[in-house]
Amino acid sequence: MDRLKTYLYLEIAESVRRRIVSGELQPGDRLPPVREMAQHWGCTPGTVSRAYTQLSREGLVAGRRGGGTRVQPDALKAERPTWQWAGLVNRAEQFLLEAVSGGYTPAQAQSALSVAVSRWQDLQRGDASGSRPASGVAAGLRFAGSHDLAIELVGRMLSEEMPDVRLAIQYVGSLGGLMALARGEAEVAGAHLWDERGDTYNVPFVRRLLPGRRVALLTLAHRSLGLIVPPGNPQGLRGLADLARPDVRLVNRQPGSGTRVWLDAQLKGLGIPPRSLPGYEREELTHLAVARAVEQGEATVGLGIQAAASAYGLDLVPLAREQYDLVLPESVWGSLAAQALIEVVRSARFKEAVVALGGYDTSETGSEAWIS
Repeated sequence: MDRLKTYLYLEIAESVRRRIVSGELQPGDRLPPVREMAQHWGCTPGTVSRAYTQLSREGLVAGRRGGGTRVQPDALKAERPTWQWAGLVNRAEQFLLEAVSGGYTPAQAQSALSVAVSRWQDLQRGDASGSRPASGVAAGLRFAGSHDLAIELVGRMLSEEMPDVRLAIQYVGSLGGLMALARGEAEVAGAHLWDERGDTYNVPFVRRLLPGRRVALLTLAHRSLGLIVPPGNPQGLRGLADLARPDVRLVNRQPGSGTRVWLDAQLKGLGIPPRSLPGYEREELTHLAVARAVEQGEATVGLGIQAAASAYGLDLVPLAREQYDLVLPESVWGSLAAQALIEVVRSARFKEAVVALGGYDTSETGSEAWIS
């Protein structure tokens, strides 16, 4: 509650902005006196003064000796966009305060916003590549690889820490990411490719696709992979063998994705012909798209990560703990942009936000292993 009172001035400022935008307060109109406003809001005069000062900084109002605080004549002109940004920040602040007062941590609130943006972006992607290219990149890194919500967090935190550095993201699957790295079309790849012969992740594939090159595997996180099902798991699914049931309809990932590679290997071990599964040929480019298909009833089950299931209020039948690595060539590792990215991944703030997504283990996040 003390924290809510601390930021009450933001709520007061937002209420005045809305009155100005709606036309209730016209240019030249005087705002209520500080003491009157304080009585209305049940706060100290200092809190109201802080709100009025904020509005003055935005160019919306101005204080005049003996004349009170009045709305500026040019408050809403196009060349003064600051109030619009401030209003958006204020609404984000209110969401944060509501989340904190509801028992959530700031990291959980940030992760929730990140997931919401990722869901929206996933819906907006209309091209087959599933890409989200960055525009106007002055200095940055091209990422190609498997979809993961934590990648979106890396991109946002990187731009916050270093505004001149951007991460251009393209989701093409784990194999596609390594191939883009080999062709020089990306500086960073994201992979979670399970090798059934060695029961290990990524190393054998990196050696095969990038022979003779010295590269680093930077662990992003370990994550929970399983069957994404409607709340309560109404079909009572327990494992991959249940996918062969006639009443079950799968939504699959695209060929080359780490999830698809893992599924095909597991089905082979179970002796289940992949294309005999209802829905096997229905393919999506991201975990979020898989979860959305289940949530909308277009499929009864999909293979994906816990974070995607949680983003749509679905359940997960856990099947495996997989390792997701960022792959960076030695020639890229020492660059300013790469070092900034590495610093973000190793930060406590990033780890806390990733854990808040659900289904992640960050105990080895930021660790590196070199392959020659």
